[in-house]
Amino acid sequence: MHSPAERDLKERTFQFARRIIHLFNALPTKPLHQTLGRQVLRSGTSIGANYREAFRARSRLEFRAKIGDCLKEAEETEYWLQLLQAKQIVKPARLQPLIQETQ
Repeated sequence: MHSPAERDLKERTFQFARRIIHLFNALPTKPLHQTLGRQVLRSGTSIGANYREAFRARSRLEFRAKIGDCLKEAEETEYWLQLLQAKQIVKPARLQPLIQETQ
């Protein structure tokens, strides 16, 4: 059985992935935008997938490794979001809540 904090993170990572998908779908179709968008899509949606996998771990070591993967993907997602912001592909106001959630 999952604790309230675990359920909260399960829901937050799911909602974060939904927001990332929505962001990707709203990107212009220029090659640079789509390339960066695919990167953020991949890393941003894998956070929740890795979080869920962690709860099927066969050992504490495997659990910690999967949680570590979540943190790595969050860091990578933050990087791609910052790049989208730096290249002025997406307005900072739209990206700030997503960047904040990765932290």
